[in-house]
Amino acid sequence: MRGPHNIWRLIRTGATFERSGAMKIALEAFDAPTSIRVAARVIVWPFRWLGLKGDPDQPPILRALTALGPAYIKFGQLMSTRPDVVGDKLADELKILQDSLPAFSRDLAIAEVEKELEIKVEDIFSDFPEPIAAASLAQVHKATLRETGQVVAVKVLRPGIEKAFMRDVDAFHFAARVAEVFAPFSRRLKPTAVIEHFQGIVEAELDLRMEASAGDEFFANTIDDKGFTVPKVLWQYSARRVMTTEWMDGIPLGDVPALLATGIDPVEFSQHIMQVFLRHALRDGFFHGDMHQGNLKLNKNGDLVAFDFGIMGRIDTHTRRAYAEILFGFLKKDYMRVAEVHFEAGYVPADQDVNDFAQALRSVGEPIFGQDASDISMARLLSHLFEVTERFGMETRTELILLQRTMVVVEGVARTLDPDMNMWQVSHPVVEGYIRDTLGPKAMLNDLIKTARVLSRFGPHLPQMAEKLLLQAKEPDCVPAKTPWFSWQSMALGGVLGAVIVVLLR
Repeated sequence: MRGPHNIWRLIRTGATFERSGAMKIALEAFDAPTSIRVAARVIVWPFRWLGLKGDPDQPPILRALTALGPAYIKFGQLMSTRPDVVGDKLADELKILQDSLPAFSRDLAIAEVEKELEIKVEDIFSDFPEPIAAASLAQVHKATLRETGQVVAVKVLRPGIEKAFMRDVDAFHFAARVAEVFAPFSRRLKPTAVIEHFQGIVEAELDLRMEASAGDEFFANTIDDKGFTVPKVLWQYSARRVMTTEWMDGIPLGDVPALLATGIDPVEFSQHIMQVFLRHALRDGFFHGDMHQGNLKLNKNGDLVAFDFGIMGRIDTHTRRAYAEILFGFLKKDYMRVAEVHFEAGYVPADQDVNDFAQALRSVGEPIFGQDASDISMARLLSHLFEVTERFGMETRTELILLQRTMVVVEGVARTLDPDMNMWQVSHPVVEGYIRDTLGPKAMLNDLIKTARVLSRFGPHLPQMAEKLLLQAKEPDCVPAKTPWFSWQSMALGGVLGAVIVVLLR
């Protein structure tokens, strides 16, 4: 119910931040202008007594986010991977949101498992201990199958989480609509569409059958990937609110000292993390959309292990090619080509000037190159990008929101191992390889072959099509066929050629 009653929820959000002391810290972390800091605190201060108390033993930001609920916790998880945006101290505090939240009782978890799987826990599992990790939506139990002795991870949703999460999303919808009405400049960012996109992701994440399906597809796509592992889904022990996968031992990526103690090369491994993500996004068009430290491990073989498939991203072939060309153009400092791709893909309105846009892109790209990553302020860079997109009327691409957000998260994860990692340099070989494979001569031949195969499917229908057109032509009063002769003749020729190519390829 997206009505004015949501005003109360938004007031309580601001009041909770003010009461916990998080408001000042948050505004400073995001380097908000002094005028905004003063205005925000003046407006919210009278309502601070309405804020949720939270846990006074927690740091202010943590206290506010955990008190407000799962949607806010998700935001905190994202910020925990961005020490270059919120600072090292706050990023370290927020890491607890990844998998160290308070758990619900084992008895409740068992009740959920038995209800969903329609079994008795003791009949399936030889042991079902207390949870080993708890996050905003669910918790995980390390159990053992009675029949085989296999160690598995059993993920169970928090009781009542669906209602709580959607209540927060409802308030976000209201805030987005208010922004569109009272701040017209925000409309180009499509705040309502962004929230709808976020809601779709959340709804999928709250149905563990969808997560199991995503994990199964991800497992199939990456089974041959060197240095990367995904746990296998056990479908017979999975349902809407319960998901079971094989257990994967390893060191969480949030434990940097333990990772370094294994002897890994932090520079090399940070590059591997970034390149794995790009490879999945560009090669498969299907990528892990929640790659924070809490969802990643290093196993004893030195492989990067990813789990928790509640948020996965998917982008089509056309979008992947445009995205790759944009990245490649930046890498080559070919700002004119980057600008042209934006216009060709429809990301920038056609009435804008491509030369001016290329010049603006240069002002974004040039300060990055030749500098150490540690010297680049991501907050200032994002602010500059926002100014450029606003100036040229670019609208938010909802299908790219998750890709862009995840790329930021993954870069943040990688830079916890190597603060000097330069995303552009690390991306170069993956993006260049994708460009070569999808836009070069080999790719053109593959596209031709695919087209020929599609045309060849018309082969069996060509005699009937020709006969029908000839009969229509003999009728004196018939209406001329809408499809001209050269069109079906070309189709016939294409079909025959396609059939020949397919036969030769076999």
